[in-house]
Amino acid sequence: MKIKWPQNKRLLLGIALLILVFGGLLLNPKAPAPGESDSLTLNGITVPPVPTLNPGQVAQGKQLYATYCSACHGANLEGQPNWKQRGADGKLPAPPHDSSGHTWHHADDLLLEIIANGGDPTISTMPAFKDTLSEAEMRAVLAFIKASWGRNEREFQWWVTASSGSR
Repeated sequence: MKIKWPQNKRLLLGIALLILVFGGLLLNPKAPAPGESDSLTLNGITVPPVPTLNPGQVAQGKQLYATYCSACHGANLEGQPNWKQRGADGKLPAPPHDSSGHTWHHADDLLLEIIANGGDPTISTMPAFKDTLSEAEMRAVLAFIKASWGRNEREFQWWVTASSGSR
């Protein structure tokens, strides 16, 4: 029996497609659904999956950030130039909040405390916002900042937050 080339071509294409689909399932049998991730383990400490950011909260945080934070920390979260070097007044310039900064190194509780009470006055000009923003608004600003980070920064910051008991 002689198979015509077009039929043979379709058969080969079908087999290749099946191999790709089932091969992908074998290589990654438990891929997380969109917005879902597996628990995270660093330094032998496992924490729950990284929470998904709420788009409404991120949008609110973006507006609040533009109003209260961008003058010092930059419209694109880029911070001030030479943010690691003290100025003539001995204070550090406002750091970036994107992945190039160090915000993602700290737990939520510390970041919220800094937003509420301001930075250490001996090295920072960061004002307190506890009389200006509600806790929910401060959390929205933080959600907006987190939305700018890459996956590695989000995972590390969540691990720091969850392993410290901060939420």
